[in-house]
Amino acid sequence: MVFNEFSTFKKYETEIAGRPFVVEVGKMAQLAGGSCLVRYGETNVLCTATMAPKPREGVDFFPLSVDYEEKLYSVGRIPGSFQRREGKASEKATLASRVIDRPIRPLFPKDMRNDVGVVATVMSVDPDCEPQIAAMLGVSIAISISEIPWDGPIAGVVVGLVDGEYVINPTLEQRAKSDMYVTVASTSELVAMIEAGANEVSNDDMYDGIMFAHKENQKIVEFINMIKAEVGKEKVEFPSNDPDPEMYEAIKEFSIEDIRAALDTDDKRIRDERLKPVYEKVHEKFDEIYPEMEVKIEECLYKVQKYVVRRWLLDDGKRVDGRGIDEIRPLNAQIDLLDRVHGSGMFTRGQTQVLSVVTLGTMSDAQSLDGLDEEDTKRYIHHYNFPSYSVGETKPPRGPGRREIGHGALAERSLVPVLPSVEEFPYTIRVVSEVLSSNGSTSQGSVCGSTLSLMAAGVPIKAPVAGISCGLITEGDRFMTMVDIQGLEDFFGDMDFKVAGTKKGITSIQMDLKVHGLTPAIIREALDKTYKARCYILDEVIAPVIAEPRAELSKWAPKMLSTKIDPDKIGDVIGKQGKVIQKICAECNCKIDVEEDGSVFVSSTDLEDCKKAIGIVETIANGPEIGAIYKGIVTRLMSFGAFVEIVPGIEGMVHISQLDVKRTEKVEDVVTVGDEVIVKVLEKDDQGRLNFSRREALIEVEGLVPENTLSDTPRKGGSFRGNRGNRPPKKN
Repeated sequence: MVFNEFSTFKKYETEIAGRPFVVEVGKMAQLAGGSCLVRYGETNVLCTATMAPKPREGVDFFPLSVDYEEKLYSVGRIPGSFQRREGKASEKATLASRVIDRPIRPLFPKDMRNDVGVVATVMSVDPDCEPQIAAMLGVSIAISISEIPWDGPIAGVVVGLVDGEYVINPTLEQRAKSDMYVTVASTSELVAMIEAGANEVSNDDMYDGIMFAHKENQKIVEFINMIKAEVGKEKVEFPSNDPDPEMYEAIKEFSIEDIRAALDTDDKRIRDERLKPVYEKVHEKFDEIYPEMEVKIEECLYKVQKYVVRRWLLDDGKRVDGRGIDEIRPLNAQIDLLDRVHGSGMFTRGQTQVLSVVTLGTMSDAQSLDGLDEEDTKRYIHHYNFPSYSVGETKPPRGPGRREIGHGALAERSLVPVLPSVEEFPYTIRVVSEVLSSNGSTSQGSVCGSTLSLMAAGVPIKAPVAGISCGLITEGDRFMTMVDIQGLEDFFGDMDFKVAGTKKGITSIQMDLKVHGLTPAIIREALDKTYKARCYILDEVIAPVIAEPRAELSKWAPKMLSTKIDPDKIGDVIGKQGKVIQKICAECNCKIDVEEDGSVFVSSTDLEDCKKAIGIVETIANGPEIGAIYKGIVTRLMSFGAFVEIVPGIEGMVHISQLDVKRTEKVEDVVTVGDEVIVKVLEKDDQGRLNFSRREALIEVEGLVPENTLSDTPRKGGSFRGNRGNRPPKKN
């Protein structure tokens, strides 16, 4: 099938996890550098890759953009926005973009400065075949067959652990019961990316799962290479942006000793101050030698610093701040730093400091989601803020970027496995992590700070969670890893391997690489080192400050109770035009949320008000209990008795004979409309009418004695009641 003289339609098919994976090349987006439509099951994603013909001037980095676009028509839904069109990328779309970006970025030439744009547009979604995985594979194919220089392809799959068995790309049903959800991307030989969420999975289970996915990826890489061999374009040449080797060697020789002296400190501020005169000295000498090459001179200085740090680590086992290879920086933990918030905790590791704050809300405060998957609300919300002052800079706040969204999601994923269920703790929970100072691994600092704040707030988490990062330096076949990397080691190193979890197991992993991939040996070592480090943090830092969640919530937090009723009774609880539920809320000074499945959540600043409201709701839904005593309001008077409403919408009749402990001639002699009275439920007759007794309630609750009987039971105050007034009965 030929569409035009430039492009020929090709179709390739294989299977991934027992489901068809189809790649169509030459049908759509033919003006892009590389494009394909991938069909995985009934999930369809159009993937394109395009490169600018010339380098962008004035940049000292490779300008790559990766965009994952969610189209709501893919799930047969019209956007809920005012304009009824897709707007800003959702958080999930941003996270998907990051997951695709991380394995492909290191495979581009580091000295290329041409803009490259990668777009994955989700056009149809099959819930059993996740579009994120289809997009990652499609992007890999699009770049591979384009003219863009790249050392790919990569392949990616998700591995789950269902009933003790590893499953590749689990279905929707399998994902619901899987103990882990791990996205693994690979080149033909190495593991290129790991993104994991897990229910306290052991190191061994996690490692085996990663290797299981890596093996599956090798088959997919072969499939992509076959497509590339058939329809791939010849890769173009590009002008290298690396500084001239002669310039670099001259600047290195001139400045290396000064740079060594400047870098040799554990204080980022001192290091930055020491480097300023070094930069001035170098520019003073070389600006004239290499005119109009100031940017290249700066690059040379960056490369000299990188050379010094890497040689220290690889050759001398020396870290910039003098620590041992597996030594963690000084740690500190505190709670209750803010007066009226629901919970707060601050975690400090060296010069990295994160303050996390918990807010508890009602279930109606849960976040509504408008995305492509089955999740439409989110009960646990974690936000991460990275202000410019945390790195000593002055930039106006612009709202969260991709990095902030990604770090917040990572902390959220780390803590979700230990959160109590809605039935145990019927609250919406929001945690905000404020980065106060940054010198490496703030995302894992936010995990530790959030654990502190959640326990301080009284959220009954199953176990404390801590996070730590592991770095890497490689040179040929040589490698070395180090725990708790600071900013400089992250900047000049090859890996930031972040692992969070409890003492029992892993809850999240995120791996950022600057090299093509990791060997199994590096992954195993990183898992072992981070486990030992996080256990140290949990035992020696967090536990002495707060060992377990507080039993009581903050007095400023809303008190919440929940119950479940028959969904058919929801209408009775809400009432016509909401009158019943509004009356309950007003009477009990509370807020009530009712969900479609019959779950009822009641919140108030007073726990007793919550209990009262729950009692009313259960009475409406289940009916009053025969023999139980209720407090009610007199609503109507009749010649034969009075009607009393015990809860909104439930009314019963008190016969005149049951109004008082003594004989009643007229109803008006005992009660009037609006009186608050206690009644006992006697029966529900054949017609569903309720009969109450005030007489029996007074006898049981207040100890009153009916007329014409004698009693030795004293009233309050010590007096006696009976047919002889307040006199005690005569003795025989």
